[in-house]
Amino acid sequence: MDLRNLTYLLEVAKLQNFTKAAEALHMTQPTLSKLVRSMEEELGVTLFDRSGKQVKLTDAGSAAIQQIHHILQAVNDLYITLDDVSQLKTGTLTIGLPPVISSVFFPRVIAPFQKLYPRLQFEMVEEGAKNVEQRVLNGSIDLGVVISPDEEAGFGTMPFIRQQLALVLHRSHPLAEHPPVKLADLSREPFLMFAKGFGVRHHVLEACHQAGFHPLIAHESSQWDLLVEMVAAELGVALLPEAICSKVVNPDVRVLPMTNPAIPWNLVVIWNKERYVSYAMREFLRFVEQTSGPGGGEPVC
Repeated sequence: MDLRNLTYLLEVAKLQNFTKAAEALHMTQPTLSKLVRSMEEELGVTLFDRSGKQVKLTDAGSAAIQQIHHILQAVNDLYITLDDVSQLKTGTLTIGLPPVISSVFFPRVIAPFQKLYPRLQFEMVEEGAKNVEQRVLNGSIDLGVVISPDEEAGFGTMPFIRQQLALVLHRSHPLAEHPPVKLADLSREPFLMFAKGFGVRHHVLEACHQAGFHPLIAHESSQWDLLVEMVAAELGVALLPEAICSKVVNPDVRVLPMTNPAIPWNLVVIWNKERYVSYAMREFLRFVEQTSGPGGGEPVC
């Protein structure tokens, strides 16, 4: 049934006269009468009592008109809702972020984006990079921010930040006075590492193996600030992203650049390229691209 025909029924019920309703609808009275007859046949009921001077609703007609009001209101609400979504006036984005990344990504991207679209909601899931990748693939989250995902896994990717890891050690450590430090110089040091499943940990282990040693892991944590406090307590050394190092304020800690090799920390935004990309996701990705700038983003520290 054509929705436009439903508005014709409302007009006849309102004016109680086919001729006046036809004039209001800018059509001929025979055309309108034929349309109403056709709808009555389709519904299998008589909607209007035509026996008097005025057209009156039958019991079935009264019930139908009540539902027609609901139908047209629902359709109107549908268009308003879709317009709100397409204009980013409403909607939800779920983003997976390893904790070490959230402290960088939130103030740089999510917070300013929400100022532009205050009614768009964000749900942030803090998990290790591998869990974030898996959840993007299975569709339980929309987007993720990770370090160099598996290129064969089916992700769409966008570079966000290109940085390096820096060495965090106690101010009294002998190496603190001799920057920059080579990775091989740390072969006998106790390492303070991110927990398993974190991309930073994987890159540190891989770099150490390439440098010819397996690091002694003294302690693990999922929180970067706890790792810094353990360095301050002289429990070992840590390799942390430059963006995190810029937040270190403990006077007992020194942050030094790493060389030979420099360990990259390149963040990318990922999504499942086989799934539908919503209006909100498209606009958010455009915003990330603009925020990152040419070449995947400038350092934030």
